[in-house]
Amino acid sequence: MKVTAIIQARTGSTRLPGKVLKKVLGKPLLEYQVERVKRAKTVEAVVVATTENERDDPIVRLCRELSVPVYRGPEEDVLARYYEAAVRFHADPVVRLTADCPIIDPAVIDRVVACYVRNQGKYDYVSNTLERTYPRGMDTEVVSFRALKRAFEEAKDPASREHVTAYIYRHPDRFRIGNVSHPADESRHRWTVDTGEDFLLIQKIIERLYPENPLFTMDDVLRVLRENPEWAEINAHVEQKKL
Repeated sequence: MKVTAIIQARTGSTRLPGKVLKKVLGKPLLEYQVERVKRAKTVEAVVVATTENERDDPIVRLCRELSVPVYRGPEEDVLARYYEAAVRFHADPVVRLTADCPIIDPAVIDRVVACYVRNQGKYDYVSNTLERTYPRGMDTEVVSFRALKRAFEEAKDPASREHVTAYIYRHPDRFRIGNVSHPADESRHRWTVDTGEDFLLIQKIIERLYPENPLFTMDDVLRVLRENPEWAEINAHVEQKKL
């Protein structure tokens, strides 16, 4: 069993179809994310979990080009897709990531994984999203295989099947839950890609930072946004879809 990051990815997004394959500087957003997740020191393996739908064949082809393992599972029952991928790749714990976070900082992933590992046996689930202090787009969840298996077996409602960890963090009476907070509250920032405006902001960030420093950090992005405060207005009106 090994610490395995599983990135859920599909092209059938309702608000911005094909977003994970949209290109900046000639590279798909998913490629940027895979590149960054691989740099996380605590992650031993990276897997992309996509759907069985033919329209997601381009994701599979990209992953083959990047030498990244792929698992194909149900499109709507994402919990089943994660559980099956975890079984296939002997993942424990599972680091759950979504493909709409292309500039996620590997150091943030490491902080969340380290909290889980450091408290081995204390937590079934650790994330930096239960109390938001990190920018949206730095979302990282770590869940034990045992907890994921229990959620897979017990969760029945569609929202819990679609959102993977919802059953876990909605039942603190059944699972031991931990949260990782950032020293300063930066939760007002939105660096996830769900709309055209989101993509425009991410495009600006990557084009500014990546050519000179592919290893740019969350702090680098915060600095650029302080220098260009008008950028944050591009997607300030976008509301996150409710669970």
